[in-house]
Amino acid sequence: MNIRIAHLYPDMLNLYGDRGNIIALTRRMNFRGIEVQTDAITMGKSFNAEDYDILFIGGGQDFEQDVLLDDLKKGKDIEISKAINNGIAMLAICGGYQMLGKYYKTYDGKKLEYMGALDFYTEGKEERMIGNYAFRTKEGIEVVGFENHSGRTYLGSNVEPLGTVIKGYGNNGEDKTEGVRFKNTFGTYSHGPILPKNPQLADMIISKAIENKYGKCNLEPLDDELENKARKQVMKLYIK
Repeated sequence: MNIRIAHLYPDMLNLYGDRGNIIALTRRMNFRGIEVQTDAITMGKSFNAEDYDILFIGGGQDFEQDVLLDDLKKGKDIEISKAINNGIAMLAICGGYQMLGKYYKTYDGKKLEYMGALDFYTEGKEERMIGNYAFRTKEGIEVVGFENHSGRTYLGSNVEPLGTVIKGYGNNGEDKTEGVRFKNTFGTYSHGPILPKNPQLADMIISKAIENKYGKCNLEPLDDELENKARKQVMKLYIK
């Protein structure tokens, strides 16, 4: 069994160690005897979404997102949208998550037209939403992470949130939603990186990728005792 990962813009979108998500996915698959190949998809490099089983895009500053827009719209946006609709697994973090939506409107009124691959939009504010936070997925997975964003994201009717905020801000600090979920695509504001601290979420993404490629998936359990103890300790601070 083998899985191919496309890492989009690894040289520009890697805030707070987001590359660690690729490492976590790779190690967890290698531990189970699954071969993994990761390709760096940089500016100016085209790619075919059908060649990959997992897409990953990390977070970056507003300036970097603006710079990448022209490159995205030279064909990568079409491939990413195709991948999302075909059920290819995808994880998008913060700025990468925002770029999957319809647009980003800065706090001073500038409107950036994004990919429009998913039904949501983001509006920037001067005040940033920063801090450790936690949310719960519909499967009951409790996820801990770190958020730092000025954008407020509002989901449309054709997508669902990745989770419900337990502690912190999430998408906008208003409606208790965090991230986005559509088919096998997961978007989140969680840096840190998110997957080493939340192995259940990592395995869910791996399972989706394997199921989409091979039709069935039975992941061998791994020893996540230390990770689970650490996450539970954090959750005790949040849930009182």
